Amino acid sequence: MIGRLTLSDFRNHEDALIRPDHAFIVLTGENGAGKTNILEAVSMLAPGRGLRGAALRDMARQGGGGGFGIAADVGGVMLGTGISAETPDRRQVRIGGVNGSANALADHLSIVWLTPAMDRLFMDSPGGRRRFLDRLTLALHPTHAAHSARYEAAMRARNRLLGDLRAADPLWIAALEGQMGEHGMAIAAARTDMVDRLNATLEGQPDAPFARPLIALEGEDAGEQLAARLASERRRDAAAGRTLTGPHRTDLSVRHIAKDQAAALCSTGEQKALLLSILLAHAALVAERTGQPPVLLLDEVAAHLDPSRRAALFDRLAATGSQTWMTGTEYSLFNNLYENTHLEVTSGQVFRSAI
Repeated sequence: MIGRLTLSDFRNHEDALIRPDHAFIVLTGENGAGKTNILEAVSMLAPGRGLRGAALRDMARQGGGGGFGIAADVGGVMLGTGISAETPDRRQVRIGGVNGSANALADHLSIVWLTPAMDRLFMDSPGGRRRFLDRLTLALHPTHAAHSARYEAAMRARNRLLGDLRAADPLWIAALEGQMGEHGMAIAAARTDMVDRLNATLEGQPDAPFARPLIALEGEDAGEQLAARLASERRRDAAAGRTLTGPHRTDLSVRHIAKDQAAALCSTGEQKALLLSILLAHAALVAERTGQPPVLLLDEVAAHLDPSRRAALFDRLAATGSQTWMTGTEYSLFNNLYENTHLEVTSGQVFRSAI
């Protein structure tokens, strides 16, 4: 869990210090006060670009010095990330006072989030679902981010060479395809393992009050034959201007079991329920497999749930053992929550509530 969180010039927070003393942290305030910005700051303590996927320079406070800093005490290890005004597009990471990589953050903290923008995940593009899939996978397989980064780098280099196939060195292309095959196999294996374990965990969960989903992977990643397949498809990929085979084309399929219906065809409320079921099962799975439950970031999660479903959600969240950060415009949404750290956010200022 995060024992102490500090923000410096991040979004609309010039200087903020948060010391949670309960597993539930509730952030309330008006729209635009900076509640989601705090969740985004926590999400930056994981590999990637955070829950908004924003450019680094856009996270720096307007009117500030051009950089930002985020630091947290996680089990006695200090994790930090940020940018400087001189290099606003280069992320800096420190772990235990030593410079490190963003991917190495996953060795210390697992973070999963749910935002209002994800309510329509099943109607989103395959790329959006892949990013969601990979965040879930990363919590179980910390090396997943490194394999993904190396696969993407090799694919970009291959695509550039295929832009002028006649002049390209075939041995260099083959070497890149070999790298894509190696890292692509690791990516596919980690995703498959996560989906299999998640489905097994979901089988033991009740259908109510949240719908129970069945998860599968779609798309052809070519498996162990990826390098050979890529070699045989160079001309096709050159004509298309991109690589058409591999794990970067995988899609996440979700079905509502009780209705035997694709999630994309379900109502908005049912899709939200399916997402919550996946998130809760995943948190329980991570806690079981690693002994360290993930930190959960739930933005406006209680707003559209009736009182009985809110109570059921809080019970399920407590059972995960996760540290859970939640936002809402009104504290009344969390009245029947267990002991929690209640913070009021106003215009980038964070105050401990007297409630």
